[in-house]
Amino acid sequence: MSLLLGAHCIDTGGIPMAARRAGKAGMQSLQIFSAIPKFYNDKVGVKPDRLARYQEALAEAGIRPEHVIVHAAYVINCATPDEEKWNRAAAALAKEFERSTALGVAGVCFHPGAATDGDREAAIARVSEAMRRALKAVPASHTRLLIENTAGAGTTVGRTPEEVGAMLAGIPAADRARTGYGLDTCHLFASGYPIATSRADLTRVLDEFEAATGEPPAFFHLNDSEGALGSNRDRHALIGEGLIGADAFSWLLHDRRAKGVPLILETPQEHADIAEDDDTPDPWDVRSVALLRALAKEPPRG
Repeated sequence: MSLLLGAHCIDTGGIPMAARRAGKAGMQSLQIFSAIPKFYNDKVGVKPDRLARYQEALAEAGIRPEHVIVHAAYVINCATPDEEKWNRAAAALAKEFERSTALGVAGVCFHPGAATDGDREAAIARVSEAMRRALKAVPASHTRLLIENTAGAGTTVGRTPEEVGAMLAGIPAADRARTGYGLDTCHLFASGYPIATSRADLTRVLDEFEAATGEPPAFFHLNDSEGALGSNRDRHALIGEGLIGADAFSWLLHDRRAKGVPLILETPQEHADIAEDDDTPDPWDVRSVALLRALAKEPPRG
C-alpha cells in the first residue's frame, strides 16, 4: 500500500486553493481548516458553493476526499472543568464534525485540551462526553472523530497511550468505529517518547499506542522538533532539521502503520504570505515531500 504524503497547505484564497497547492506539489493527502482556527465557529456551516469549489479543486489535484484531514480549531478545550467553556467547546467540536462530514473528509482531528483543575481522570471523561455529543449530533457520518496526542505541556491530556485509550474507551461500541486517533511526531518527542533513539524504540512507542487503543493511528503528523526530548515544547521544525532527525522518519515510513493513512506535514513554510490566486506550492513543503519519498525508497537507516 502506498504512502499518502501531504501537508497542511496554506489556504489563502480558500480551501480550494489549498487543494490546488497540494496537487501542484504532487501530494496524495491534505490537511485543512474547515473554518478560522482561532474561533469556536460553533455556528459556521459549509455553503453549497464553497463545497462545490472545494470538491472540484480536490478532483483536479487528484486527491481523494478520504485522504483529507480537517484540523479542528485550536481554542476547543473539551477537557476543561469550567461548565460554560466546556459546553461551548463541545458545541464547537460537534459543529466541526458536521462541517467535516459535509466536506467528506476522512476525519477531523482535535487536541483534547487541558485539565485546568488537575483532575486528569475527570478531564478524560469530559473529552469522551464531548465526542459522544458530536457523534450523536451527526449520526450518519462516515467521517471519523480523531484524537491527536499532545506534547504534554501543563495539564493537557492525551499525552500517553493510556490517556488516549481511556478517551476512546468512553465511546459506545456502536460508535467506536467512527472514532480513532492520530500521532504527531513532534508531540511524541516533546512528551518524552524516544522515537529518535532507535528503530526498535520507535516501534515500541507505536506498539504501546496500538495496544492501549486497540487500533493503529488513523493519521500521522510528520514534524521534526525544535524542542528537546521531553521538553513539552510544541515547536515544529523541517524534516531532518530538528532534534528528531531524518533517521526516525525513515523508520516510521517503513513501519506498517504508515501505509495507507494520511501522512501530513505541519512544518514551517518558506512563504507565509501568498496571493489568493497563487496556487504555487510552498518550496519547503515540496522539498520535505521529496525528502520523505527518498527516505521511503531507501532501506531504513540505523
